[in-house]
Amino acid sequence: MSAPAPAPDRRRIESVDLLRGVIMILMALDHVRDFFGMPGADPTDLATTTVPLFFTRWVTHFCAPVFFLLTGTGAYLALTRKTVPQLSRFLLTRGLWLIFLDLVVLRCFGFQFNFDYRVTLVNVLWALGFAMIALSALVWLPTRLVLALGIVIVAAHNLLDGVRFASPIWVVLHTPGFLLRTPEHVVFAAYPILPWIGVTAAGYGLGQVYAWTEARRISFLRNLGLALTAGFVILRLANFYGDSSRFVPQSTGGMTLVSFLDLQKYPPSLLFLMMTLGPALIFLSLVDARTPAILRPAVTFGKVPMFYFLLHLPLIHGLAALVCVVRYGSAHWMFESPDLGHFPFTAPPGWGYPLPVIYAIWIAVVIALYPACRWFAGVKARRTDLWLSYL
Repeated sequence: MSAPAPAPDRRRIESVDLLRGVIMILMALDHVRDFFGMPGADPTDLATTTVPLFFTRWVTHFCAPVFFLLTGTGAYLALTRKTVPQLSRFLLTRGLWLIFLDLVVLRCFGFQFNFDYRVTLVNVLWALGFAMIALSALVWLPTRLVLALGIVIVAAHNLLDGVRFASPIWVVLHTPGFLLRTPEHVVFAAYPILPWIGVTAAGYGLGQVYAWTEARRISFLRNLGLALTAGFVILRLANFYGDSSRFVPQSTGGMTLVSFLDLQKYPPSLLFLMMTLGPALIFLSLVDARTPAILRPAVTFGKVPMFYFLLHLPLIHGLAALVCVVRYGSAHWMFESPDLGHFPFTAPPGWGYPLPVIYAIWIAVVIALYPACRWFAGVKARRTDLWLSYL
């Protein structure tokens, strides 16, 4: 089995923490837009979007692919301090924990402030949980085989785009859809898990490069990132495979670029993953040797990503409820289950703020979260309690 021998090394790789922290910061922007943006304004609808609105959404597309990739990389790196059985057990239990967090904590205390379960959107932690459960089985295989399997899933899963099964299993695996739909309760799975398992498995294989010399690793990450980015451009221009949508030139240069970059995330297409993971790998190569001073606070967020994730949604939702009280004298909209088309809440009359306000709130949220994340990162550095590895 091609894995590094267990050793009592608890050092973290700062470039990985930095990239993870950057995407956590960007993720908050998308959720601030969800709660404070103009209702009904779809950033990816070419008929109604604007260039600034689209790119406010587009920049957050990097979050999920990078987080799943680094989840796999982190699992491989954990083999420096865990045996394969220990790692497999940890991935299995943490995956189950993440599914619980998605269905209960994130649903009831993040996106919605209620417990009626009238509307439930199965979200990113669900997919991440299943990806970790799958990886808990894959870690028993040779690392190169896990890597190859991940690459095949990422590259070939779009061949399944035309397959339609009226089955909850297929909804879970590849096609977003309803797991439950009754007059009283709706459960919609937004994150089909198959391609995300592929990204996680590929990230596990990528972890091998952190046993290489610095020069070799930087060169590999840079070249692979450039190859993925160039491959994305070529395939997108070819317009024949890799995404269900087609690139169509528009009336302006800006909107033509929007059409070029408007790719499918649910499930993530091959082109979507190449577009996001290519630049991410280039970034990793650039910060491998040194963290720029201006980005150092992001390292703190990257050390405690789950803690940050579980704090930021209630904070953003709570701020929206507070603004509702100040503006309308009531915040009942923020506590009621919406129709799925208005998720995460049905906006009150006249609700919605322009992009400069969205960006200002986003910056304020990130700054407000920093002290708590810095404290918790210190706790994790000083202690080895088992429960800390689940946050």
